[in-house]
Amino acid sequence: MKGNSIPVAILVRVSTAKQETDRQISELEAYAKAKGYEVIETCREQVSGAASEDLRHGLHRVEELASTGAIKKVLVHEVSRLARKNSVAHAFVESLEEFRVSLYWHQQGIETLLPNGKRNPAAAIMFALLAEMARAERETLSERIRSGLDEAKRKGKTLGRPIGTKVKPNQFVKKHADICKRLKEGHSVRNTAKITGKGVSTVQRVKAALQFAA
Repeated sequence: MKGNSIPVAILVRVSTAKQETDRQISELEAYAKAKGYEVIETCREQVSGAASEDLRHGLHRVEELASTGAIKKVLVHEVSRLARKNSVAHAFVESLEEFRVSLYWHQQGIETLLPNGKRNPAAAIMFALLAEMARAERETLSERIRSGLDEAKRKGKTLGRPIGTKVKPNQFVKKHADICKRLKEGHSVRNTAKITGKGVSTVQRVKAALQFAA
């Protein structure tokens, strides 16, 4: 650790490969630099915010850093980037508090612990509200998608890929190079899912595709 600077970890998450973490990281790095913090590690996740805790390898890594005393703060861009599942979000914050590590979210510029290390009551209330809003936003989006699919079916539209456009094994394997790498290293399907932040079913499909890919 440089001088007396506070060691921190940056945690970023996106749901799909089409989304980028660059903006989240750059803004959090700029904040850390302005505060004189030392960024020990940046943990990236590509996983749904509604994913269960066992698939959140980024959260696990941050908790590991917190438990060893390597960091004193965790920086996230907003509460929804942490999780869109209340049980996961609250359990993570409680875990950090046990290690006296504060969570800072950039959107509101607030963190869970006060300078004296005690819990910030205002932050606790705001966190609970934002976590619930994140969950509700996901439910609203899911309902819109279901409604759209139902309407498309009602109108007789064909859903999914057009007939004859099945993705070839080689293309599928290339798309999930990160999964292939872990499987070839000898990791199990479940461990590969945790490491890559992707679903177990996706890893299983990649494993099957590897058998046919040239």
